[in-house]
Amino acid sequence: MKILGIDYGDRRTGVAVSDDSEFLASGVTTVKGTDMDGTALKIAKICREQSAGKIVLGLPKNMDGSEGFRAEHTRDFGQRLAALLPDIELVYYDERMTTMAAAQYMNITDVRGKKRKDSIDLLAAKIILQDYLDSKR
Repeated sequence: MKILGIDYGDRRTGVAVSDDSEFLASGVTTVKGTDMDGTALKIAKICREQSAGKIVLGLPKNMDGSEGFRAEHTRDFGQRLAALLPDIELVYYDERMTTMAAAQYMNITDVRGKKRKDSIDLLAAKIILQDYLDSKR
């Protein structure tokens, strides 16, 4: 079954998808927009197009494991997405350090400027999904 991985953000949301064997995550796109409902609609469309059977939504926790404003905001987005896709399982997955890992990777590969800004959320979504896939093995 294909699994969709999401790194939700206020301005940009990264989307990744697994292969059918749930082994490898690949980037799909970055959805741009500040409207939570509009972003949820776009992600729901991508989910249907990719024939995903599950969604893994990165949950931004504080370093001590507690949940703050960002986690609450992400859960609100998840509820909106779940309402649009009631037949698709939605799993929240701890995304601590994924954006930092994506930034470190981009530093190593010398990705800068606009390309970095446009790619970091997509890479973070791939990392979230790949971590989830690896944790299931």
